[in-house]
Amino acid sequence: MIVYSCIIYIFLGDITQKGYDKKKQKLLAPYKQASKPPDVSSPNSEPSPQTSAQRKAQRRLTREDNRYHSEIRTEAVMQALAAHSKKIPVMPLPSKRTSVNYHGQQRQRDSRQESSSDDDSIYDEEANRNFHRGARSRDSGASSSSSFSDVSASPRHSERPRSAAYVKYQIPGNTSRQALADVMQSARHSQHISQPPDVTNNAKSSRQADRVGRGVPSVRVAGNVGMDLDSDSPRHQGKVAAKIQQLMNTLKRPKRKPLTEYFVEEDDALECEEGTAPPADPNAPKPEGSTLTPVPGDPLVVPSGLPRNLEAALHRYGSSTYKALAVTVLDQNGKPTVNLTYGKLLSKTQKIAYNLLNKVGQKGEVPIKPGDRVALVYPNNDPISFINGFYGCLMAGVVLVPVEVPTSRRDAGGQGVGFMLGSLNVCHALTSEACLKGLSKTANGDVVTFRGWPRLSWLSTDSMSKLPKDWQPPPKTSEDVPAYVEYTTGKDGSTVGVTVTRRGAFCHCQTLTVACNYTEGEVMVCVLDFKRDVGLWHGILCSVFNGMHVIFIPYSLMKVDPASWMKMITKYKASCAIVKSRDMHWGLLAQKDHKDVNFSSLRLLLVADGANPWSLTSCDAFLNAFQAKGLKPEAICPCASSSEALTVSVRRPGRTSSSATGRGILSMQGLSYGVVRVDSENSLTSLTLQDCGQVMPGAVMIVVKIEGSPYLCKTDEVGELCVCAGYAGIQYWGLQGITVNTFQVQPLQSDGRPAAGDKTYVRTGLLGFLGPGGLVFVCGSKEGLMQISNRRHNTDDIIATVLAVEPMKFIYRGRIAVFSIEVLKDERIVIIAEQRPDCPEEESFQWMSRVLQAVDSIHQVGVFCLALVPPNYLPKTPLGGIHLHETRKKFLEGSLHPANVLMCPHTCVTNLPKPREHRPDRDVTPSAVHVGNIVQGARMAWAQGRELNMADEEGDGSRKVQIQLSMSCSQLHKRAERIGCLLMEKGRLNTGDHVALLYPPGIELIAAFYGCLYVGCVPVTIRPPHPQNVSTTLPTVKMIVDVSKSSAIMTSSNIIKLLRTKEAIGVVDSRAWPTLLDSDDLPKKKLTAIYKAPTPEMICYLDFSVSTTGMLAGVKMSHAAATALCRCIKLQCEFYPSREACLCLDPYSGLGFALWALSSIYSGHHSLLVPPSEVEANPAVWLSAVSMYKVRDTFCSYGVMDLCTRGLGTSTAALKAKGLNLSCVRICCVIAEERPRIQLTSSFTKLFADLGLSYRAVSTSFGCRVNIGISFPGAACPEPSTVFVDLRALRNDRVTLVEKGSPHSLCLMESGKLLPGVKVAIANPETKGQCADSHLGEIWVASPHNANGYFTIYGDDSLHPDHFDASLATGDTQSSYARTGYLGFVRRTELTQSDGGRHDALFVVGSLDETVMLRGMRYHPIDIETSVLRSHRKICECAVFTWTNLLVVVVELDGNENEALDLVPLVTNSVLEEHYLIVGVVVVVDPGIIPINSRGEKQRMHLRDGFLADQLDPIYVAYNM
Repeated sequence: MIVYSCIIYIFLGDITQKGYDKKKQKLLAPYKQASKPPDVSSPNSEPSPQTSAQRKAQRRLTREDNRYHSEIRTEAVMQALAAHSKKIPVMPLPSKRTSVNYHGQQRQRDSRQESSSDDDSIYDEEANRNFHRGARSRDSGASSSSSFSDVSASPRHSERPRSAAYVKYQIPGNTSRQALADVMQSARHSQHISQPPDVTNNAKSSRQADRVGRGVPSVRVAGNVGMDLDSDSPRHQGKVAAKIQQLMNTLKRPKRKPLTEYFVEEDDALECEEGTAPPADPNAPKPEGSTLTPVPGDPLVVPSGLPRNLEAALHRYGSSTYKALAVTVLDQNGKPTVNLTYGKLLSKTQKIAYNLLNKVGQKGEVPIKPGDRVALVYPNNDPISFINGFYGCLMAGVVLVPVEVPTSRRDAGGQGVGFMLGSLNVCHALTSEACLKGLSKTANGDVVTFRGWPRLSWLSTDSMSKLPKDWQPPPKTSEDVPAYVEYTTGKDGSTVGVTVTRRGAFCHCQTLTVACNYTEGEVMVCVLDFKRDVGLWHGILCSVFNGMHVIFIPYSLMKVDPASWMKMITKYKASCAIVKSRDMHWGLLAQKDHKDVNFSSLRLLLVADGANPWSLTSCDAFLNAFQAKGLKPEAICPCASSSEALTVSVRRPGRTSSSATGRGILSMQGLSYGVVRVDSENSLTSLTLQDCGQVMPGAVMIVVKIEGSPYLCKTDEVGELCVCAGYAGIQYWGLQGITVNTFQVQPLQSDGRPAAGDKTYVRTGLLGFLGPGGLVFVCGSKEGLMQISNRRHNTDDIIATVLAVEPMKFIYRGRIAVFSIEVLKDERIVIIAEQRPDCPEEESFQWMSRVLQAVDSIHQVGVFCLALVPPNYLPKTPLGGIHLHETRKKFLEGSLHPANVLMCPHTCVTNLPKPREHRPDRDVTPSAVHVGNIVQGARMAWAQGRELNMADEEGDGSRKVQIQLSMSCSQLHKRAERIGCLLMEKGRLNTGDHVALLYPPGIELIAAFYGCLYVGCVPVTIRPPHPQNVSTTLPTVKMIVDVSKSSAIMTSSNIIKLLRTKEAIGVVDSRAWPTLLDSDDLPKKKLTAIYKAPTPEMICYLDFSVSTTGMLAGVKMSHAAATALCRCIKLQCEFYPSREACLCLDPYSGLGFALWALSSIYSGHHSLLVPPSEVEANPAVWLSAVSMYKVRDTFCSYGVMDLCTRGLGTSTAALKAKGLNLSCVRICCVIAEERPRIQLTSSFTKLFADLGLSYRAVSTSFGCRVNIGISFPGAACPEPSTVFVDLRALRNDRVTLVEKGSPHSLCLMESGKLLPGVKVAIANPETKGQCADSHLGEIWVASPHNANGYFTIYGDDSLHPDHFDASLATGDTQSSYARTGYLGFVRRTELTQSDGGRHDALFVVGSLDETVMLRGMRYHPIDIETSVLRSHRKICECAVFTWTNLLVVVVELDGNENEALDLVPLVTNSVLEEHYLIVGVVVVVDPGIIPINSRGEKQRMHLRDGFLADQLDPIYVAYNM
């Protein structure tokens, strides 16, 4: 029997699990065996009754906030989620460091006075008051890389377990891929340990100094850097790879049908209009009704006896009924303690008017004259001071501008208000004494100038001098002058002021009096903001105009006692109440106060936000709850209002006929197409609308098209409501252009004829239609309108759908912002919500996923971005609501700092251009290149350096080399001889053996190189391992030694000791090395004879280098090629024995080694060698050496140039004072194997121009594996030329020149001048046909100093014909070329060469191996990275790569970790907008993670391998849906 009673009780009472447990425990407690624990709580621990009531109210309101609740919408969402859960795979969770999580993070709330708010919910402020953002730097706290499924992640300050990473070798000529040795093993170090550079990087800036291979330094041995790397083979099985596969499976699900492409990127369509709109859906419903005619309201019959103007009303009631109450304000306890009578109102008004016109200006400030604008700045809980100031200004003839109280310099939207005040030329601000004391002050005690505000003189209306008895206000010359300016905010966030004239304000009061049947002496309860909109019109203007008594309820009291306004209606027997649906909803929840409520006296319950379609729920629920308390159905009167047109419509109180009200169940799909279609009542995609009343008396209303010319809509078409009335606003102050479009609308018939004669209408910004009987239906607003793919969606509808997805555990219901941003020529939906502090990350992500599915099913539109921010973190309006425009602004500028972000570009973006059809099998025809079906180009793309006179230069050069060696280089010569003896005696090497040279940059490396040549050995220069990072750098050394088949290693004693340390032996066994020769212990013997190669084609040295794609490639340089290269450099730069050159390069490969070890010996000039590591320690050492020795020619790398630019940016004045002068520099050349970094070279030139550096001096060079010196700046060459090309054409392998500053333009700089004897041709890399000069192709080179081929382990030369002896299929088919693997083009310039001919410039665009083929187009990573770098100021570096056809963007965050999620939307938007690519994964890492080699080039493949092996320790990884 007991159990049965328990069951019945619970069934009739609580139904929640918590309530069930509570009741069960209470009922079964007497029958339990265990004794009841004693009550240990003390009486002092109990909260006060007021506090308890406040907390209960807040918990109740938060738990049961159903303002946007709809049973139909909830049922539709549940069905949609059930359908999705059956067919959609699980989406991958983002990975986040534990230090980025926002649990427990705290933030101080702004303490500001509030009386009325746009906030839609109340939540426990005490519980959230201490929440603020955690802005810990990444040096503090745990920062382990953890995904939600990773339970074993260790904190970063502890040693991470090491994971072996095996090297993939790609052997030219051997089809099988065989691992030679397990030489890669990556160890993760503590963050406090400074990571040294790897073997490919010694010259780095301080920012780059941490760029060690934190990722896997996966070097692949290859003989051909241009071969297919098969880089996307699924060999990584880490968590990241698994999540990417999970993402790919998710993206494979069917997507909505893509739109027909509406902008094309092919051929002539490159110049298509930017404003092209998507075409209309042919299946969309279309309006079928007749054209709407203007609908007039009832005639305005003004009752007799009303005052002739507002001042007359004030005089009448202030004189005849001076003791009657005008205003009553409740205090924080809900007591009506503050009152204002009409007599007091009149006297204070006259005093303020007198002081404004007669006292202001006596102390030197600007005086106030009638017509001047004055700001009214009063707090939201002081309507009495405001109404005094309002009518004081009105009586003085001063134009008043009510604004909110600025609480700080960074108030949301405050800058827009300040701009409006400045445009109004406001010089004075009226406020109360208490408010004035609370404003921020300077050290002098003056009020600070708020951001964007003009300098104001602040006046307190509480401390003004007395009024003379005989003073009378000045007569008003006209009623058409402005009375007040009401500020409003546009959809773009701009703040404008709507001007209302004295005649308009008076007419508005008359119209509202007639429409609402106001009479003298009535009591009105007002909960709204009294400074603007409905609260101002009814609570301040109409109340005084009719002599009414208004009771104002501060918002701060509403949060504590939501039923206070209902109590005041009961207590004062109020006949009118002005509320919002929010207040009705909160009143419903205060159930304990319902028993004392009596609404029998209430004849008008004006719902100010009745234009919101979702106010219907609150109205119906309120009526159902209180109809038994005397509330009459005809008393509920929704109204529609607009800042421009003022009151648009209002339902007449007391009318009970069937035509007085109306509601309709409409199809949401039809509304999205702007068509009114009735839907069935049980439809899951319907929207129920209630009317907002009839057209106002004396007004006329029409409905016009939302966009374009104001054509009249049809009867079943949704458009913008426009009003013609004598009370509407007349202009946006000072903005004549938009004033005409808003306040002077002349509707047009379908044939273009005016529809209303000479009448002009005012746009209301409300979207709706007119029903039968003149009923006005509003279904949205232009501010909340989002037009996506020719369909209209309302932000309130989206919010209702979001709130139907069980938000109770995850977000605060009333703290949601929905807006749209324009991305790729269409609007995209963004949803921002405040997350509850105790919500688990994984559950939040699942809830976000359900929201996306619900919106997609209900509205047939995708959500572009859904973000959750910490509690109480969205920008607020001065009234406490969400500041939508400031939220949008923060989102777009990347300062919102969300806690969770989910991007869905794959789902939303359906208007990408049609992918290019890539057809490499297209036939090649002579004369030009086929692009699509169009032949482009005026001339064949080729260029040639000046001719090389072999006989004359060869004899002259050899004689000078001998002279220089015997006279100036004797010490070097002797040192080389002793090294040769060491190789012969201790090394017992034979002619042709390979010797690895492990030396730091210096003279010893040069001596060892020539020592090898003296005895016929083949030298291989290798960067030595870094002493502080042996485990990472030593494997690469061992790899090159093995691949080059070195018989011995010559190095110094220090490096030998390093190779024998325990750490080095743990990586490479000391017995695995070939013979180690110590050059510090040389024999004193001399060589009997110096070796001379029998033929010039024999190998001189091997040049090994790691490319940016992670390929280790070695080329063979013959004696003839090395000599020809030196001869070309000498002729190009005019190097003679009297010259001096300064080198700041890495001397291990390419042109850097040739300049360091070969050129100076051949030409006999003096070389100053500056190791890049010295520049890292002292950025000024290189330029100081150039200045000291007055060097004319200097050479550096991009890394060195970047170091000087960053390190000496603020020191140029000090360097100039010390005498540093760069005017002697003729050539400052950057040695590189990439596209010229024009931004860096320009910054370097501008920075050091004050030190005498000429802008013509800085230039670049170009070389590659097959030819290390193709182009080089020359003494007699013209200055480097630059061109601007269309980036869109470039990714289609076309070259289209555009003007500087053109959209999608890319600036390219010429890569030096071709060396003598060098000939280049541009060829199609697939068809091998010669290209025209308007086509992008592979650079092919023919010259005497081409490399002799790749050096391979197996000696297989199968790649040689295709890469070193290739022939063109069309064009110059007789010449033999080497393929560089770089894309570029040739352009004939207007410059003149030394031979008198026009100069052909070579422009290098990028490496063919690094290009990304997506959507059939060729993208260069540097172009995407440039866009990413511009997207946010906190991105200091970035890199992109692809994996399984997904674009992965890695960005380095130079800021706090809690800013990481700001980057995800901006990176996605910028790449989508500028490149039409969807980013699949966004990875945010610490600075220094992206590996960079010694040439300053990003190692993107190393980065990719490290990311897939879970070794980057990212701050955040976002997987875009």
